Amino acid sequence: MTTSPPASTALLTDRYELTMVDAALADGTASRACVFEVFARRLPAGRRYGVVAGTGRLLEALEHFRFGDAELDWLREGEVVSGAMLDYLADYRFRGRISGYAEGELYFPGSPLLVVEAPFADGVLLETLVLSILNYDSAIAAAASRMTSAAGERPCLEMGSRRAHESAAVAAARAAVVAGFAGTSNLEAGRRYDLETIGTAAHAFTLLHDDERSAFVSQIASAGPGTTLLVDTYDVEQGVLTAVDAAGTALGAVRLDSGDLPTVAREVREQLDSLGATETKIVVSSDLDEYAIAALAVAPVDSYGVGTSVVTGSGAPTCGMVYKLVLREGSDGAMHAVAKASAGGKASVGGRKTAGRRIENGLATEEVVLLSPDADVPALGQVAEVDELRPLHVTFVADGELQPGWTGADGVRRAAQRHRESLAELPRAARRLSAGDPAIPTEIITV
Repeated sequence: MTTSPPASTALLTDRYELTMVDAALADGTASRACVFEVFARRLPAGRRYGVVAGTGRLLEALEHFRFGDAELDWLREGEVVSGAMLDYLADYRFRGRISGYAEGELYFPGSPLLVVEAPFADGVLLETLVLSILNYDSAIAAAASRMTSAAGERPCLEMGSRRAHESAAVAAARAAVVAGFAGTSNLEAGRRYDLETIGTAAHAFTLLHDDERSAFVSQIASAGPGTTLLVDTYDVEQGVLTAVDAAGTALGAVRLDSGDLPTVAREVREQLDSLGATETKIVVSSDLDEYAIAALAVAPVDSYGVGTSVVTGSGAPTCGMVYKLVLREGSDGAMHAVAKASAGGKASVGGRKTAGRRIENGLATEEVVLLSPDADVPALGQVAEVDELRPLHVTFVADGELQPGWTGADGVRRAAQRHRESLAELPRAARRLSAGDPAIPTEIITV
């Protein structure tokens, strides 16, 4: 099974990543040991938690972050960097360490989501790749998590491929499944990550035929009576009657894609039951978001098909994550904490960090970040003030070697499980859709 992009990902970056390294190679600072950190200063307005997603995709892309002949020739022809820089890039392999929050984990403002430890040249080249993947995938996962929370036990199905860039559609489907969606209409996402794929027919199939019954009979002949029939091309009441007449009471489901869904769903449920199709399920779609799903909570709906809102982050299409240098080797050979000093809330906090979550009676009460201005930070269990914390940092890459279990289909399953467990730790009020402060506070302890 193919789980990663086949081509080089090295040019999926900004020019200044390369020009910085070019200058650092010339002045001798490129090899200085550094620690970079990914974090979000705040959550999107009104959101109470974020969801880490895209880590597996990032690690897959990292394996292909290589400058081959084609990439080097293009850089040379464009005079983007010097000859010395081209020689460095020809041999580039990430040989450092990457750790951070497990994919699927919840996060809050200031959470040290990803830590990259490497010489400056090796680490800074990854900035754009890291942020482009994590910012998008985490935005989709956060929206999807709100939708699955609103849906409760009813499954959500991702149907947004036609509302996104073709590559983003695959990423969105993956991120939605990490956050609890049951399946996707996107076949490439299904193939690449072993996701459940769904879908039967659109209105065009009904309109192709001379009448609605002919379309239903054709679909049933092809897919069996357990299929899902789209019953709102013309008249919903007649569509349901025709669907049950064509498929019998064993009809799998009907889909509603328009109208006042709470009202129509109740009417259709009553009609199906009166026709003896008591086990036929009702699937609803039509521009759903988390609020529309919540409004359907008392309606007799069995599953939700979500498109535009999930692939665009439901109003928050990025997470505002940043990639900052927080620790670097000085000319004296010692490690020094560094930070950006800036007005307008754009400052960073220097020093190495690790994090844990305080759990009391099964519920999260606090995010604790340990901060050290030196090269090392003690393990959570070695600091008296922070006992009984669930550690949040795990290792993804050690000495340039990808650790197993974080990529491909296994990585998605692992991330979805982590998300379920992490979400279950939140107080119930923190899962409400109404605007509010972060679900739990974050405490930074300098050690």
